[in-house]
Amino acid sequence: MNFPPSTTSSSCQFPSSGEVPAPAGGVVFQVSKSKNMKLPHESIQMSYDYQAVISHLVRNGEKVLGKKFQIPESERGIIFRILAWFLEDGPVAEKMEIDLGKGILLSGPIGCGKTTLFNLMQSFPTKRKNFRIISTRQVVSEFMQSGYEILEKYSRGNVSHDVRSPKSYCFDDLGTETTSKYFGNDCNVMAEILLTRYDLFKEKGVITHITTNLSATEIESQYGNRLRSRMREMFNLFGYEETSEDKRR
Repeated sequence: MNFPPSTTSSSCQFPSSGEVPAPAGGVVFQVSKSKNMKLPHESIQMSYDYQAVISHLVRNGEKVLGKKFQIPESERGIIFRILAWFLEDGPVAEKMEIDLGKGILLSGPIGCGKTTLFNLMQSFPTKRKNFRIISTRQVVSEFMQSGYEILEKYSRGNVSHDVRSPKSYCFDDLGTETTSKYFGNDCNVMAEILLTRYDLFKEKGVITHITTNLSATEIESQYGNRLRSRMREMFNLFGYEETSEDKRR
């Protein structure tokens, strides 16, 4: 399906739970000067009818999860930004200071819905849905079994006809993996992969996404200042509030 273009330059409804939005009287999407994840404060131009977009997201969420899919008010800003990125909505991205050439680093407490949101984006009808989600623990497990070729697999890509083709990945739960050994040699697997993917991002615009429970300070402690600095260049930083509920309960 293709989402219809916006019929208005200023407003869009955002359902508070699983309902399809009514035809009028909804929340206005507005722009804030701050970098927080709140909904914005002044009217903006939009390329799509976000009422239709959000309705599709809610229906798909209920289909995938098998239960009512709710969007808490505190998470509407994140959802709006994620949708704008995947739709490549230039006017919204410009006003919301979203870089469409970067990937997404989505942080937040355990169970807030980070992985679920990326899972839903994989079935979103846009060309940006073609990425693979893999847990960092799985990557490290593969490294322990197969060695340094795994670093190439998840950075430059597997060899096909003597050529490596890097793919888009969402590395899930960054920080839950451990530093690993292969034949006695220590290796911070995810740090090595992400540093190589940074080079590919600069050279070829290769996109990477990450979900994590870690704070910026914890990322620096676990992966070093060098990687943290490069992550600022690679990612749009979107974060759930620390008080976000655990939806798995």
